[in-house]
Amino acid sequence: MIALAHFIAVTLYLGAAALAATPFARPVTAPVRATIGLLAAGVAAHAIGLALMTRAGGSLPMTGLGPALSVAAFILALTLLVVEQLAHEVSLTLVTAPLAAISALSACLVGLEPGGFASHAREAWLVAHVALSFGGFAAFATAAAAGTMYLIERRGLRARRFDAIFRLFPPLATLDRMNHVASIAGWIVLTLGIALAVTYALSYHEMNAAKLLWGTGAWLAVSTLALGRVLGGWQARRAAVFTTVSFSAVVLLYVAMRIVEPMPGRFL
Repeated sequence: MIALAHFIAVTLYLGAAALAATPFARPVTAPVRATIGLLAAGVAAHAIGLALMTRAGGSLPMTGLGPALSVAAFILALTLLVVEQLAHEVSLTLVTAPLAAISALSACLVGLEPGGFASHAREAWLVAHVALSFGGFAAFATAAAAGTMYLIERRGLRARRFDAIFRLFPPLATLDRMNHVASIAGWIVLTLGIALAVTYALSYHEMNAAKLLWGTGAWLAVSTLALGRVLGGWQARRAAVFTTVSFSAVVLLYVAMRIVEPMPGRFL
């Protein structure tokens, strides 16, 4: 029954993504209400699966690679549902819903039983968390680079200084689009990475306050940026300024963390 609930959720997530992709097949707008409906049904089925896992295991399904992937997929899908419902548009569903489906399906293939795992499973769990976290941070860095370039080029344009910058930098519209796409990608991937990190720490009792502080700070920054662009209607300059400042703050926080708690040979 637990696996069935997960497979139903996966099917509904993929169905929502297919509906969101309707404009690519024919010249019509995506059916927002139907897409959100399928997404909500998938989240509900997923919640039932997690509830059954909780009842079977006697505690929240937070230990084990399979349960961790399932929880990460559920958090991602639930966040997507809230954002799309508030925004009344489903463009994020095109990417995020399949990612949630892949994570939930991977959980089923790995195994949904909680508890201890062999060392290779633990290593795979850690590698997945690190890869996703680095991927999300790299996307955040890309958004920050595009935002900084946007501000430099915009300032030169307003001052009517048409120097080498205008030959080297992309147009303002392109930089704004890069900032928009990278911020959303960073939010999606980093959310999965943080979810896997939390479940890993709870499973193996390896909680580090400095890592938690830095990871939470980075996630809050990129989440604020992504939600500001999707829900808040942030225009190009505001998004560029926030990205540049917040990314600089996250980097400075990392430097301060390494000074306070040096860890030779390790990034975190």
